[in-house]
Amino acid sequence: MNPVRFDGQVVLVTGAGRGLGRAYARLLAERGAAVIAHDAGVGQDGIGSDPSVANEVVRGIEASGGTALAQYQNLSSRTACEQLVESAAKHFGRLDAFIHSAGLVVYRGIEETEPEEWERLCKVNIEAPFWLCRAVLPLMKQRCYGRIVLTVSGVGLSADSALPDVTAYAQGKAAQFGLMNALACEGEAWGIRVNAISPMAATRMFRRKVKPGEFSVEAVAPAAVFLASSACNFSGAVLRAGNGQFSVGRYLGTTGIRLEAAKPEDLVARWDEIGGL
Repeated sequence: MNPVRFDGQVVLVTGAGRGLGRAYARLLAERGAAVIAHDAGVGQDGIGSDPSVANEVVRGIEASGGTALAQYQNLSSRTACEQLVESAAKHFGRLDAFIHSAGLVVYRGIEETEPEEWERLCKVNIEAPFWLCRAVLPLMKQRCYGRIVLTVSGVGLSADSALPDVTAYAQGKAAQFGLMNALACEGEAWGIRVNAISPMAATRMFRRKVKPGEFSVEAVAPAAVFLASSACNFSGAVLRAGNGQFSVGRYLGTTGIRLEAAKPEDLVARWDEIGGL
């Protein structure tokens, strides 16, 4: 089996200063990629700025013989998103893969979520991936190659995994599922593959206590790196990864049945045949 390598390739990772993003950036660099390590260094509430967060990751990569560039834009605006991609392209002259790991969570139900919290979540979890992908796509089209990896969450994709106090976060992560599907279609003709990772790791967003080594970010990193590589030749899949467990999720529909001039009562009576849960 050929090793997954990124020699000569450039990969942009947002949220690369901590947790999952940092693990992705380090593994990509180990595999030969030149990494744009982006992190605005914001607090858990999305406020503030600390360039040392991204700088530390870059220093570590360079100390190990790798190549990396730190970027610090706050992704709460279209302009900042475009500036990040422009800086990456200007510095390296190309962009082969993009992993959007930056995210923000607020632990509140829909009634308790404050308008300003909702606005911050929208900007980071919904608007930023849209503007970043819009800027990234033309660079990949020029080379007829590209890999885009978005980040989703089970709390936004499955009622079985939903939680009662992350409604705004769930909506934002589910929005990236829709973006993934649309871009998978848009990028197909140019050899651009678009997928998503649904990670489970003990980052600063994680709430329950874990044992040493449990739900490590390093256990998730191989999944994101695979999706960002040339070895990934498919689009539109969600790779779920955490604690050594890997599985794939997609939107699937049932075959269903045909009902002419159906009434609501018909749907009640034949729900099991339609494929209702």
